Amino acid sequence: MIVINFLLAMLPIFWLMVALAGLKMPGFKACGIAAVIAAVLATFFWKHALFLTGAAALEGTLNALWPICLVIISALFTYNLTLETGAMEKIKKMLAGVSADGRIQMLIIAWGFGHFMEGMAGFGTAVAIPAGILVALGFDPVKTIVACLVINAMPTAFGSVGVPAMTLSAVSGVEILPLCGAIATIECLLFLISPFFMIMIFGGGPKALKGVFGITAAAAVSFVVPEFLTAKFVGPQLPDVIGSVICLGVLIALCRMRKGTPIPKEYRTTSAAGDDAPITANDALVAWAPFILILIFLLITSLVPAVHDPLSAIKTSVHVYPVEGTSALTFPWVNTPGVIIFVAAFLGGLIQKASPARIMKVYGKTLKSNWKTVFTICCVVATAKIMDHSGMTKDISTLLAQTGSFFPLVSPLIGVLGAFITGSGTSTCVLFGSMQAMTAAEIGADPAWLAAANVMGAGIGKMISPQSIAIGLAAVGMPGKESLILQGVIKYCVLFTVIGGLVCYLMPMLF
Repeated sequence: MIVINFLLAMLPIFWLMVALAGLKMPGFKACGIAAVIAAVLATFFWKHALFLTGAAALEGTLNALWPICLVIISALFTYNLTLETGAMEKIKKMLAGVSADGRIQMLIIAWGFGHFMEGMAGFGTAVAIPAGILVALGFDPVKTIVACLVINAMPTAFGSVGVPAMTLSAVSGVEILPLCGAIATIECLLFLISPFFMIMIFGGGPKALKGVFGITAAAAVSFVVPEFLTAKFVGPQLPDVIGSVICLGVLIALCRMRKGTPIPKEYRTTSAAGDDAPITANDALVAWAPFILILIFLLITSLVPAVHDPLSAIKTSVHVYPVEGTSALTFPWVNTPGVIIFVAAFLGGLIQKASPARIMKVYGKTLKSNWKTVFTICCVVATAKIMDHSGMTKDISTLLAQTGSFFPLVSPLIGVLGAFITGSGTSTCVLFGSMQAMTAAEIGADPAWLAAANVMGAGIGKMISPQSIAIGLAAVGMPGKESLILQGVIKYCVLFTVIGGLVCYLMPMLF
């Protein structure tokens, strides 16, 4: 009976595998059908009352809209606004002009700035923007996309101002700070080695590290240490952002110290993008204004009690799922990342001389162009809530618990498969986060640790996600070359999955 329950409970997941990977069905259609399958199974096999199934779906939809989709739209709006005002072109030029050494440009643009874009916007921008800049500077498109996909694995958990981690906390029931600490810990090793792989991909092997090993190590440490501390003591919104800002500062300072160092001919590239007109300090501040304001506002509203406490009190709690013992949904109307990012981006747009009407037009376009993403996430979260409340997730975890103490070895692999299917760290957290936490409880493991393993696996799986690969190829004008990129990135995905599984299994025994 336990096997039958497991197989039936997995039907919405199996459907997504077939629909997205096999039938190539659009995500919003596949996820909508998955929600219907889950609702039918919950009602007729798990004997979950129809009105409770509807309440679970409504709870998931509302939870998806606020705050998950709100943050996503606000983050993408910020990026689109910098494109509209021309600020992004100035940012690109500043980044590309730091060094003529291609390896260092990779560290600055792909590693430092790419992680900044992941922290601020996510959803493919961390691959598309750095890849587009680097290819414009003369980099090999295939190597560039592969390198960007590999290093984008780890910052996924805290991308889009912490959406995946916050979502994982909500669906798994694990408190946010312990979860963030577990994520930062479990990803630490892979984070530290990622930039070395990036340089080797660009340069064709370990020989490319000659002369830049030290600065590569500095790039790794200067990102990982502040990222770790921010995650552990502040929360999920800013680890990627603060880590990347400090990393970029360290890299630029080291580049000034290295000025005059000979650059091997095979690694020399164009040192600047666009025209030769200098960018003044004022131009730089204006270009970066939305991102600077987001960083300042998030820090103040998170760390200053005199601001945080009264803003956090402006909220509404609603018990959408009417069963005793279940938690209410809480909607913070002001002190939530989506609102804060929108306000900061709006003010940044005004600083960049955009009129309020022009700014709101960009917001409208962002909302309109991403309605399928919003619908998809609503369906995924609704599916997860139906499965969770009806007992389907519990039956999945019961069978997985039969693996006992060996389950942590494959825990990250579940996240990898989820991201391959959905192309999203957030959706993977919704699909499997609760199941991982339940399984952890049944085998006597730490739920925060296995939930963290799930989101680590989600980041790794994005390397081979068709969606991620397509975004990278679109950015460099090479559609249709998916198989070429997949061949280049698959070995790194396998390696990272194995390392992640070993870390997940061994670290609790060692510490």
